[in-house]
Amino acid sequence: MEDCCRTCMPCLGCMWNCIWPEFHYPNVPINDDTGATRRPADIRTISGDISVPSPKKRPVQLYAALFDFEARSEEELTVKEGDKLSVIEKRGDYVLAKKLTGSLESGLVPANYVAILQDEFAKHKWYYGNINRGKAETLLLASQNQDGSFLVRISESHSDEYTISARSEGKVYHFRIQRSSIGAYFVSDKLSFGTLGELINYYQNNSRSLGVPLGLPCAQQRELFDMEPWERPREEFQLHRKLGEGHFGAVWEATWTTEHRKVAIKMLKQEDTKQDEFVKEVQALKSLHHPKLIQLLALCSRGEPVYIVTELMSKGSLKAYLASPEGQVLKSAHLIYMGSQVAEGMAYLEDRHIVHRDLAARNILVAEDLVCKVADFGLARIIKDSVYTASRSTKIPVRWTAPEAALHQRFSVKSDVWSFGVLLYEMMSRGKMPYDGKSNKEVLELLASGFRLPSPARCPQNIYRIMLDCWAPEALKRPSFHALHSQLDSIYVGLLK
Repeated sequence: MEDCCRTCMPCLGCMWNCIWPEFHYPNVPINDDTGATRRPADIRTISGDISVPSPKKRPVQLYAALFDFEARSEEELTVKEGDKLSVIEKRGDYVLAKKLTGSLESGLVPANYVAILQDEFAKHKWYYGNINRGKAETLLLASQNQDGSFLVRISESHSDEYTISARSEGKVYHFRIQRSSIGAYFVSDKLSFGTLGELINYYQNNSRSLGVPLGLPCAQQRELFDMEPWERPREEFQLHRKLGEGHFGAVWEATWTTEHRKVAIKMLKQEDTKQDEFVKEVQALKSLHHPKLIQLLALCSRGEPVYIVTELMSKGSLKAYLASPEGQVLKSAHLIYMGSQVAEGMAYLEDRHIVHRDLAARNILVAEDLVCKVADFGLARIIKDSVYTASRSTKIPVRWTAPEAALHQRFSVKSDVWSFGVLLYEMMSRGKMPYDGKSNKEVLELLASGFRLPSPARCPQNIYRIMLDCWAPEALKRPSFHALHSQLDSIYVGLLK
């Protein structure tokens, strides 16, 4: 393997002052493989059909106006402080925004007049996040709850929608909350609301409209639910086969015997972990719930090796999947669909200021119907630096790492964005190694000269442009994951028209 980071990085520290001279874009061949009709066909392979679900137009992240703004031309939009908006795109010092209530007008608003609304629902006692239907029913039917008790959870089938679960006459009823094309919330298409809170408040005061009363939120405290014991005895798990080896240890397919389910287990050596950070970090990771993040299920931290137990994804890592016969024949639209899911999961981490540090195809897992989930988020922080950066037997992720992080350990959401650009390269090249044949030192020297990875064969021009945006020299000029998700989603929707 290449020179390890410890030997090559210190002598390159002086490169930082000249790391971005004359940054240049390589020539971009316009080459798309989606066909004249611009509609990706399902692919027949030895393992069956690869199909992509029809896309739903996902609402753009919710924003709010910080100040009143009076339009001065027909292109601008008048907004009042507190107005809920969806931001369609950024245009210089302005954003093109659309109102979510009232006139539903759109127009330009100064960018510094709007702000993203993060963790919008966390403050509500009725919001339980990513729990399933069965768990919701168990909670609501507990003795401390009565008719009228309810909670709101993320939809199991639609990650950008929600479900009201309400108890009435000793039973639990479920109502799907859908999203309109502009991001409004509705149960009935006759009534829509700018926020989820407004919808719940309405049905609490108008029970006949829903058919069941909404009274008090579910009595069981979410904090108690979230802190259920998750340290499990090692004997509960039966290992079956080794799925792969990553930077942080081996991954095995296993059966969780007491839960009667298949799981994946990542094994770590205790000597490789920062013990003072381990439990705190894994507890923090377990509190994250999103359909595009691998869910942590349990931990075996007593004895060797440490088990980190997660849900099992049937097709394994994206890196292995891209190298498979099935992965090699994926169309651009399939890959864009998968990339959009990764960006969606990373946007959730971005909102919570969580830095992945090792975003790459090997840490994306794939299930049926090309469902993708981000794995190993935050794990780099609990691994000893000597293991993460200096082991000669480990493929150091320099080629996925932003220069400011590789040289000076300045990890941030924006260094993750750089890594996402490299991940897109892996995907569009159907698994090609970035900077193939180059050592870590040579990679950093290439970046110092202004070089960027060339466009993969058959990569659409607009996707390569997104890669280049992710590799902007200045971290602050790289797009957000919310913007990347929106762009990829829009491109995918356009391919299917």
